[in-house]
Amino acid sequence: MKIRRTLLATFIAFFPAVASAGDAARLDIIGFSKDGSVFAFEEYGVQDGSGFPYANRFYIDTATDKYLAKTPVRIRLDDENASVEDARDKAGRDAQGVTSLADEELRANAGDMVASNPVTEQSADPFKVTVNPRFVFPAIDPPVNLQLEEIAVPPSESCKNIGEIKGFRLTLVEAKPDAQPVLLHEDTTVPTSRGCPLGYSIGAVQTLYPEAGKPVIAVLIAVRGQGFEGPDYRWLAVTKQR
Repeated sequence: MKIRRTLLATFIAFFPAVASAGDAARLDIIGFSKDGSVFAFEEYGVQDGSGFPYANRFYIDTATDKYLAKTPVRIRLDDENASVEDARDKAGRDAQGVTSLADEELRANAGDMVASNPVTEQSADPFKVTVNPRFVFPAIDPPVNLQLEEIAVPPSESCKNIGEIKGFRLTLVEAKPDAQPVLLHEDTTVPTSRGCPLGYSIGAVQTLYPEAGKPVIAVLIAVRGQGFEGPDYRWLAVTKQR
C-alpha cells in the first residue's frame, strides 16, 4: 500500500508539469499549385491557456513571397468541446471561399520534403541545412545551403518586457564555384501577426520541379514565442522560384 501511495504521489506531482506545457503547432504541408506559383501549408493545435483548438492556413505567391489576397485563413473555435479536426475542417472550408485552389490539386503537387528538423530535434543545427533539392541519385543539381540568422528588431509596445524580440535573415547559396548568396528574407521589423518572436529555427524544406514552371523552394521556419504556460511554436514559410 505504501508503494502504491508513493507511486500515486509521484504521478500527481509529475502530471501538472506535463499539462502546463507550451503549445507547439503541428505542421501540414498541403502542397503547391500545378505550376508551382502557389505554396500552401497549415498549422494547427490546441492553444495553451484557453484549451481552444485552432487551425491556420497559409497560401503564398511563390513569385513574390507574399500571401494571396484574403489569406491567411485563421480559425479558433472558442469551445472546449470542439476538436482540432473541427477547426481544421472549418479552415479548409473557409479557405475554399477565398481561393480557387482545391486541396486535391495542391496535395497532388506536394513536391518533396528534402529536409526536416522538428522543434523536438536536439542534435541538428537549427540555423543551417544543406540539401540535395530533389530525389535524383546520383544528384544532378548542386547542393543548396540555407543559412538562418536571428537579428534584433525594435519591439512593439505589446512586446516590451518580454525579452529580446528577434527577426531573421535567410540566405541561400548553391554549392558550386563562384556562387553568390541569395537573400531570401530579412526583417527590419516583425508583423504583429507574428506575435513576440524570441527565436527561430529551420523546420523543413519543400521543393517542387513542375512540368511547366520554374523550380520552387519553400523553407518552413518555426517561430518560438512566449505562450501563456510555456514556449509556443508557430510556423511561417519563405518561398523562392529558382
